[in-house]
Amino acid sequence: GEWGSGVVGGGVGRGGGSHNVPRGSESHFKVVLVAHAFASVPLLERHRLVNEALADELKGPVHALSIVAKTPAQWAKASGAVPPSPPCLGGSKA
Repeated sequence: GEWGSGVVGGGVGRGGGSHNVPRGSESHFKVVLVAHAFASVPLLERHRLVNEALADELKGPVHALSIVAKTPAQWAKASGAVPPSPPCLGGSKA
Protein backbone atom coordinates (compact mmCIF):
# COMPACT_ATOMS: atom_id res chain seq x y z
CA GLY A 1 0.00 0.00 0.00
CA GLU A 2 0.89 3.67 -0.05
CA TRP A 3 2.14 4.90 3.33
CA GLY A 4 3.81 8.27 2.71
CA SER A 5 0.86 10.46 3.65
CA GLY A 6 -0.12 8.16 6.51
CA VAL A 7 2.74 8.86 8.86
CA VAL A 8 1.60 11.20 11.62
CA GLY A 9 4.49 10.95 14.02
CA GLY A 10 6.67 8.87 16.25
CA GLY A 11 8.50 9.11 19.49
CA VAL A 12 11.44 7.88 21.47
CA GLY A 13 11.84 7.24 25.15
CA ARG A 14 14.88 6.64 27.36
CA GLY A 15 15.48 3.05 28.41
CA GLY A 16 16.12 3.82 32.06
CA GLY A 17 18.78 2.42 34.37
CA SER A 18 17.49 -1.15 34.33
CA HIS A 19 18.92 -2.01 30.91
CA ASN A 20 22.37 -2.93 29.68
CA VAL A 21 22.74 -0.02 27.23
CA PRO A 22 25.19 2.87 27.15
CA ARG A 23 24.09 5.88 29.22
CA GLY A 24 22.08 8.30 27.08
CA SER A 25 21.17 5.71 24.46
CA GLU A 26 17.63 4.94 23.43
CA SER A 27 16.11 1.46 23.66
CA HIS A 28 12.36 2.21 23.93
CA PHE A 29 10.48 3.49 20.90
CA LYS A 30 6.91 4.42 20.05
CA VAL A 31 5.65 4.64 16.47
CA VAL A 32 2.35 6.35 15.70
CA LEU A 33 0.92 5.80 12.21
CA VAL A 34 -2.38 6.90 10.74
CA ALA A 35 -3.17 5.63 7.25
CA HIS A 36 -6.16 5.00 5.00
CA ALA A 37 -4.34 1.79 4.02
CA PHE A 38 -5.16 0.36 7.47
CA ALA A 39 -8.92 0.43 6.77
CA SER A 40 -9.21 -3.24 5.83
CA VAL A 41 -6.20 -4.52 7.78
CA PRO A 42 -6.63 -6.22 11.18
CA LEU A 43 -4.63 -4.75 14.08
CA LEU A 44 -2.15 -7.64 14.32
CA GLU A 45 -1.39 -7.39 10.60
CA ARG A 46 -0.88 -3.61 10.96
CA HIS A 47 1.76 -4.32 13.60
CA ARG A 48 3.41 -6.92 11.35
CA LEU A 49 3.57 -4.39 8.51
CA VAL A 50 5.21 -1.81 10.77
CA ASN A 51 7.71 -4.38 12.06
CA GLU A 52 8.57 -5.37 8.48
CA ALA A 53 9.02 -1.73 7.45
CA LEU A 54 11.35 -1.15 10.42
CA ALA A 55 13.22 -4.48 10.14
CA ASP A 56 16.65 -2.88 9.62
CA GLU A 57 16.19 -0.42 12.48
CA LEU A 58 14.98 -3.19 14.79
CA LYS A 59 18.23 -5.13 14.33
CA GLY A 60 19.86 -2.69 16.75
CA PRO A 61 19.54 -2.57 20.52
CA VAL A 62 15.78 -2.05 20.64
CA HIS A 63 14.35 -3.25 23.95
CA ALA A 64 10.75 -2.13 23.46
CA LEU A 65 8.62 -0.96 20.53
CA SER A 66 5.12 0.40 21.05
CA ILE A 67 3.01 0.65 17.89
CA VAL A 68 -0.16 2.73 17.46
CA ALA A 69 -1.61 2.04 14.00
CA LYS A 70 -4.99 3.60 13.22
CA THR A 71 -7.18 4.60 10.33
CA PRO A 72 -7.96 8.33 10.01
CA ALA A 73 -11.46 7.64 11.40
CA GLN A 74 -10.03 5.81 14.43
CA TRP A 75 -7.53 8.63 14.97
CA ALA A 76 -10.31 11.24 14.85
CA LYS A 77 -12.48 9.20 17.24
CA ALA A 78 -9.54 9.08 19.69
CA SER A 79 -9.16 12.87 19.26
CA GLY A 80 -5.53 12.32 18.32
CA ALA A 81 -4.70 10.97 21.75
CA VAL A 82 -1.79 8.56 21.92
CA PRO A 83 -2.24 5.91 24.58
CA PRO A 84 0.59 5.56 27.11
CA SER A 85 3.04 2.72 26.66
CA PRO A 86 2.96 -0.02 29.28
CA PRO A 87 5.53 0.32 32.06
CA CYS A 88 8.83 -1.38 31.41
CA LEU A 89 9.58 -4.27 33.76
CA GLY A 90 13.31 -4.15 32.99
CA GLY A 91 13.90 -7.23 30.90
CA SER A 92 17.21 -9.02 30.93
CA LYS A 93 20.64 -7.54 31.37
CA ALA A 94 23.02 -9.13 28.89
